[in-house]
Amino acid sequence: MQILYPDIKPYAQTWLEVGEGHRLYIEQCGDPDGIPVLVVHEGPGLGCDADHRRFFDPSRYRIILADQRGSGRSTPHAELESNTTDDLMADMEAIRQDLNIDQWMLFGGGWGATQALLYAQRYPRRVLGLILRGVFLGRQHDLDWLYREGANLLFPDFWEDFLAPIPDEERHDLIAAYHRRLTGDDEIARMAAAKSWCLWEARISTLHSSHRLIEQLTQPHTALALARIQSHYFLHRCFLDEQGVLREASVLRDIPGLLIHGRYDCVSPLENAVTLLQAWPEANLDIIRDAGHAATEPGITDALIRATRAMARRLERGL
Repeated sequence: MQILYPDIKPYAQTWLEVGEGHRLYIEQCGDPDGIPVLVVHEGPGLGCDADHRRFFDPSRYRIILADQRGSGRSTPHAELESNTTDDLMADMEAIRQDLNIDQWMLFGGGWGATQALLYAQRYPRRVLGLILRGVFLGRQHDLDWLYREGANLLFPDFWEDFLAPIPDEERHDLIAAYHRRLTGDDEIARMAAAKSWCLWEARISTLHSSHRLIEQLTQPHTALALARIQSHYFLHRCFLDEQGVLREASVLRDIPGLLIHGRYDCVSPLENAVTLLQAWPEANLDIIRDAGHAATEPGITDALIRATRAMARRLERGL
C-alpha cells in the first residue's frame, strides 16, 4: 500500500491578477525542471491544502497548486461575481501562460476532474495527461442524486440533519433554499447554512466516517467559501448544458488518461466514470473496491500515487 510522499515546502508562492477584482494564489514545489502538473482542486470553492503536494515524487514533478476564484487563499474570499466555469477555464490558461509552461499534466478529483476534462477539451494540445479521481460529470441527475433523491436513501439520518435548516415549503429545491441563506444578510443564518451544507458532503464522502475531513470542511473559513461557491455553481448547473463534459469527449482520445474511482463513492457514483470511459475508451479505469469519494481514503491514496508514478514513466519516455 502506497502512502503520501513526505511533506515538502513550496519553492515559489505568487499571486496572479485575473481581472474583475479576482486574485489567485499559486504555489510551486518539487523540481522546477520536472514534469509540470497542475492540481485542480475540488469544490467548487474548497481550495488546495498541503497534502495535495504529496501525491507526486518531488524529484520528477514540478507541482503547481492554485486556489480557484474565491477559494482558499485567493481573494476576494467566497466571491460569486465573475465566478463561472468559463472564468475558471480562462484562469487555468492564464496560469499556464504566466508560468511559461508549454504543456502540463492535470490532476483533479470531483469538481477538479470536471474542470480538467473541460480544459483538456478546450486546450488539448496543452495537456500531457490526465489523472482523475471520483469523476463528476455535472449533469442534472448528478445534482439530483446529491440534493433530491439518491444519496439521501443511503444516509437518511444525515439527510435529516441537512434538511433541518430549511422549512418544509422550501424543501422542493434545496440548492436554491441554501443559496438564499448563504447569500443573505443574516450572518448567523449564513454560517449555520454553510456548516450544514458542508457537513452533509463530508459525512457521505468516505466509506468509513472521517472526523478529520468533517473538521476540515466545516471549519468556518473553508465552509463559507465551499458552500457559497458550490451552491452558486450548482444553482446554475455548473454553467454547463446536460452533455457539457461529455459533448467533446472525442477530443480526449490522444491524451493519456487514468481514472480512479471508489466503488462506494456516494458523492459522485461510479456510473460517472463508467459513462466517461464509454465516451473515452482510450482511458484506463481503476475501481477501488473499499473506498468512497475522498482522496484521503487509503485505497484511493494508494491508487493515485501509483498513477502519478505510472504517468511519470510514460511521459519521461516521451520527453
